[in-house]
Amino acid sequence: MDRNSTIGLVLIFAVLVIFSYINKPSQKEIEAAKQRRDSIEMANQLAQKEIETQQAAQLAAQTDQQQSSDSLSVENELRNLYGDFSVSATGEDKLIVLENNLMKVSLSTKGGKVQSVELKNYKRHDGSKLILIEDGKSEQHLNFFAQNRNIRTDELYFKPLTSEQNISVSGPSVPKGKEGKPRFNEKEKGESKEITLRLDAGNGRYIDYVYSISHNSYVIGYDIKLNGMERIISTNTGFIDFNFNFDIPRQEKASTYGEDRYTTIFYKFKDDEVDHLKTNKSDSEDLTTPVKWIGYKQLFFVSALIADESFANAAISTDKKDAKSDYVSSVKTEIGLPFETKTSQNYGMSFYFGPNHYQTLKEHGQDMEKLIDLGWPIVREVNRYLIIPVFNFLRSKIANFGIIILLLTILIRIIVFYPTYKTQVSQAKMKALKPEIEEINKKFPADKALERQQATMALYKKVGVSPMGGCLPMLLQMPILMAMFFFFPGSIELRQESFLWANDLSTYDAIISWKAHIPLLSSIYGNHVSLFTLLMTATTILQTKLTSGTQDTSAMPGMKTMLYFMPVMFMFILNSYSAGLSYYYLLSNLFSIGQFYIIRGMVDENKVRAQLMLASTKKKPVTKSKFQQRLDDMMKQQQQLQQNQQRNSKKK
Repeated sequence: MDRNSTIGLVLIFAVLVIFSYINKPSQKEIEAAKQRRDSIEMANQLAQKEIETQQAAQLAAQTDQQQSSDSLSVENELRNLYGDFSVSATGEDKLIVLENNLMKVSLSTKGGKVQSVELKNYKRHDGSKLILIEDGKSEQHLNFFAQNRNIRTDELYFKPLTSEQNISVSGPSVPKGKEGKPRFNEKEKGESKEITLRLDAGNGRYIDYVYSISHNSYVIGYDIKLNGMERIISTNTGFIDFNFNFDIPRQEKASTYGEDRYTTIFYKFKDDEVDHLKTNKSDSEDLTTPVKWIGYKQLFFVSALIADESFANAAISTDKKDAKSDYVSSVKTEIGLPFETKTSQNYGMSFYFGPNHYQTLKEHGQDMEKLIDLGWPIVREVNRYLIIPVFNFLRSKIANFGIIILLLTILIRIIVFYPTYKTQVSQAKMKALKPEIEEINKKFPADKALERQQATMALYKKVGVSPMGGCLPMLLQMPILMAMFFFFPGSIELRQESFLWANDLSTYDAIISWKAHIPLLSSIYGNHVSLFTLLMTATTILQTKLTSGTQDTSAMPGMKTMLYFMPVMFMFILNSYSAGLSYYYLLSNLFSIGQFYIIRGMVDENKVRAQLMLASTKKKPVTKSKFQQRLDDMMKQQQQLQQNQQRNSKKK
């Protein structure tokens, strides 16, 4: 670039600078311009805010309109589903707890049902809480037709008529053994409270569930009250259905002869006996005549529904679960409650949630003690009037159940000592006649069985020995023996009571156990070894060996083998039974062996034979018993028949 060009550019730049300085706005002009810009910006912001406010108001109006429309739609839908009960179709599911010294019962406001039941003084076999009805595993509702709709009350919400959610009752201290006993409660009264759960249908119409609880009681009062329902429920309705269903949880240690074998539904007809559904499989029954109570029985516990008067009819069913399930069975009950077109109606009933304790159930009356299996008619009476009273007396004095069973065994052995003595004496007499019996057998071979039998009976008559002399005393002992077989497995007193190596006398003791399933062995014997059962088997075999030496089994060669086979068979059966039962049989065997030696010392076999031989030489009038006369008549008929057959064969 040349000199002239450079000077020109500098001059142009200088002119521009001077021009800008001369035309620069003043401070006032700058402030005024800034104010104009701020005013414009503020006006724009206000306009935008106004637009947003208008939009928000518009949106809110649209939302309110939509919500109002939706609410009306829901209301109409609930109205269509439940009619006048739609006012109770929405609500909050709350729990209300009824509690006394024995149990804790939770009620749900949705459906007003019994949600769960806990027995406070008992535990499951694993030490956890004992829950008879588990949360979420029960149904309890009314079902009826109203305003052309089928109504189930478990879909609706009940409202408690009190704000109290934990209702607890107290009372005097309860001595051991008096828990839940009505007779004790009559003398030592405690608190009683009730709560009403109301299902509203509007305009003074409602259904009330009234629950009540008392101190030291396994009973929960339960009344269903209808008010104004004649204006809602169809007038042609003869019955409204009351449904009570739940899954029965397992409480005890798994066993072949345990909980599964005893769990079923019992029921008592109002004017008749107690009956039950099958225990070994699913079953159902329609009860068309009035029923007093329905009991959902387990091995040691029961949940029962008891009518104040009676239930007109009922349909009951059980659905047995797999042995690996956490539940033994599902039970269902549908009870018909008579409905009349009147302003108010009341259905009085109650729940029993408690143990299968004989005396406790007996005090509640209505044959509830028959929930406990005490055996067949004669055996049952032995348990009722001998075993249970003695056992309860010993329990009131002694805490150790091993000692109680020992003392009970001693008492029983004292009772049966005389029949045992007579049996052993009779066996000694039969043994003393063994040489004569052998001579008869030689004289009359096996093909002349009738003549052999006649000759043997003639010998017995001659010496004054009755072949039934040893059997009758044994038959007298059988009811006691069988009574113990039924008593111990069902005795709740033994539950979770330990003795020696057994930690629970109500179930089997396992010194060895395994998890693997061994075909046939696991099914028949089980996956464990019971020491009490092994000891019982060993002592039974020893006792059999001692007593079989005094018996003549020549006429029945297989009898001796059978005598030894029976203990082995019972070893397989009793391996899964109550340890208390095996312990009792063990003690009984030991005492029997001791009695055998005592009685043998009292009975001189040589002297017995001498007495028999002396009796055979004496002439005395023979008086036949009715049994002997019938036996002789039967033998004569057999002989005559045999002779006729021989004549007919010769003619041919």
